[in-house]
Amino acid sequence: LDVFGLGEHHRPDYSVSSPQTVLAAAATITKNIKLGSAVSVLSSDDPIRLYQQFATIDLISDGRAEIMVGRGSFIESFPLFGYDLKDYDRLFEEKLQLLLTLNNNEIINWEGHFRAPISHQEIFPKPLHQKLPIWIAVGGTPESVLRAAKLGLPLTIAIIGGYPVQFEPLLRMYKEQYFANGHSKENYQLGVNSHLFVGNDASVRDVYFPYYAAQMNHIGKERGWSPFSRAQFEATAAPDGAYFMGGPEEITDKILQQHEIFNHTRFVGQIDVG
Repeated sequence: LDVFGLGEHHRPDYSVSSPQTVLAAAATITKNIKLGSAVSVLSSDDPIRLYQQFATIDLISDGRAEIMVGRGSFIESFPLFGYDLKDYDRLFEEKLQLLLTLNNNEIINWEGHFRAPISHQEIFPKPLHQKLPIWIAVGGTPESVLRAAKLGLPLTIAIIGGYPVQFEPLLRMYKEQYFANGHSKENYQLGVNSHLFVGNDASVRDVYFPYYAAQMNHIGKERGWSPFSRAQFEATAAPDGAYFMGGPEEITDKILQQHEIFNHTRFVGQIDVG
């Protein structure tokens, strides 16, 4: 077990709106595990403050902080922080560029559309090793995967439904484009994020299904999904499906089977949805 991540949400069915605060607390009572966001909703955040906060966590934790940025699977943060959803893509693109500029330069000179220019500013504090690991999280759009490859950023893809093998061409494209753009093998990182719930054996699904279905139906009402069925749950928990739900041997086999497809460097289990 290598990394612990926390998501950012601004709604009543999730408990953490500020991963940075909780991760800073976790940094004081842990010694080895990496601590990161999963994800920070960069589109509606201030990249400078986000960078400062994670640099602070990095110093508290003796160099164990990571930032994983994405656009998020919910949109509550946009009206909450005064952003227009019509700028959904442009906000992320611009703020990602600023975050990377902060991470790669001592003195910042930068100009964009959504904030005032930055002229000859230096950002404090500095992370322990001068730069923070910055991952980009995607839901499966080719444009997002290609952006991460061109920038040479570690990629995590959320595979939380359907059949993971369908994502193989997309992740193969990431790897090919990553190296085609001249990025180093030493820095290559590819993660897969899937829903996880582990018990003694497959019977844990009997216990877990009502909670998981309740959450899927709660979200589904907002998004126009059909009711979530037990048949759908079991099909997605099958050996070739996206869910990692069952006993330890079953989950281990599934992780190894998926690694044969993707050859990824990190598996992230999203635990206790619902």
